Amino acid sequence: MGEEVEQHTFSRADRTRYRVRVRRCLDAFARMLSEPHFEFDRPLTGLEIELNLVDDRHEPAMRNAETLEAIADPAFQTELGQWNLEINVPPRPLRGDGGAEFERAVRASLNAAEAKAREIGSHLIMIGILPTLRQEHLTETALSVNPRYALLNQQILAARGEDLHIVIDGPERLQATCDTIVPEAACTSTQFHLQVSPEQFPAYWNAAQAIAGVQVAIGANSPFLLGKQLWAETRIALFEQATDTRSEELKAQGVRPRVWFGERWITSIFDLFEENVRYFSALLPICSDEDPMEVLDRGDTPQLAELRLQNGTIYRWNRPVYAVVRERPHLRVENRVLPAGPTVVDTLANGAFYFGLVRALAEAERPIWTQMSFSAAEENFHAAARSDADARLYWPGLGAVPATELVLRRLLPLAHEGLRRWDVDAAERDRLLGVIEQRCLTGTTGAGWQARAFDRLFDTTSLSRSEALRRMVAEYREHMHTNEPVHTWPE
Repeated sequence: MGEEVEQHTFSRADRTRYRVRVRRCLDAFARMLSEPHFEFDRPLTGLEIELNLVDDRHEPAMRNAETLEAIADPAFQTELGQWNLEINVPPRPLRGDGGAEFERAVRASLNAAEAKAREIGSHLIMIGILPTLRQEHLTETALSVNPRYALLNQQILAARGEDLHIVIDGPERLQATCDTIVPEAACTSTQFHLQVSPEQFPAYWNAAQAIAGVQVAIGANSPFLLGKQLWAETRIALFEQATDTRSEELKAQGVRPRVWFGERWITSIFDLFEENVRYFSALLPICSDEDPMEVLDRGDTPQLAELRLQNGTIYRWNRPVYAVVRERPHLRVENRVLPAGPTVVDTLANGAFYFGLVRALAEAERPIWTQMSFSAAEENFHAAARSDADARLYWPGLGAVPATELVLRRLLPLAHEGLRRWDVDAAERDRLLGVIEQRCLTGTTGAGWQARAFDRLFDTTSLSRSEALRRMVAEYREHMHTNEPVHTWPE
């Protein structure tokens, strides 16, 4: 959720001062980009996974503070809702069997956390949207106690000036009204981080945008919300609507949304931070005491606190990240398009596909973003969210083709080549990308498995709808703990 903040009441003077300071940060950032400031000696990859907590009946467990205390591992932290946690996996290089190392580290952490959480009646589950969530769970009392979340709730609703209206059409239709941003907490994601140099950033960001639809098509895992079957990756539509600060009038005027795919290919990371400052008013106008220009003048690294805080309240699906680690600045592409789960091996397979494919495309002689429009990439993204593996996606030279055919025919070989350039062992490339291949051959995503498992339970038994969803989640959690990829799960 970005930078931590304390409870605060904002005045008009706060907002004026913040505007001045965030623009000064932007000027300092421009200066840094023109000078050799950024660390890129050892490019690293990182991983974050947002988790749901359930009780023994597989209902949401509003106990993240108690669960964190029981887990007692600094890698875990709270998220927006009291049924959410997040694990931050230490960054590491991909080379060799880096994927297997990631997998072992994540499984060890999650298994240890599950054992401790179980002692207080909580269980961890990796799933894009928890199917047993109900409307009564989505109230302000479900917000985590971190002051940042209460502030965001206040500021988003104040900016909007009216309640949130969620409308999503799929196999079924959902209409819901909420007076809080808690529905956003239903969206749990996997976030891949890739450290790049300033020169490389635009190519990697453009490549990540170009493949966002493909990632969602083969990784969807969020078909249910409030008991209804909606999009294959309902999380996309929900997140876009649950964090929207715009009234209907502002939407009609073309004001940009805070959950934003973007509107153009870029030539510099500066383009994205400049858009943040130009298009979006401050949600959390909190100022630091740092003068970034003075810090640069004395040869040190500025934190750019206002610029980072502003960036943390604009939810791009591929977000630019500026961070300072051990007094050295670095840049990352934060890929946020995928849901959590279904298993750790599925997650690492998704990561291998992303890291390999994005490198191959970023380094291609003829960049993919010179061959397709930005709007085509955005249309692919939403088409994939609606239909997952059944989606037809546009790709230069092929036209509109089924997502699975596109991956098998064109993109898997590129992902293999990209991983080879990362010096990933051949056996590890084959193992992880083999999961993607089989997912495409069987047409099975996490979303597809959930929908079919629910239909089996609901249509062939006397179970109520809510009980069939609970049983499905129970089966899902059991399979999740085997770490067998979702395409092998029995239906």
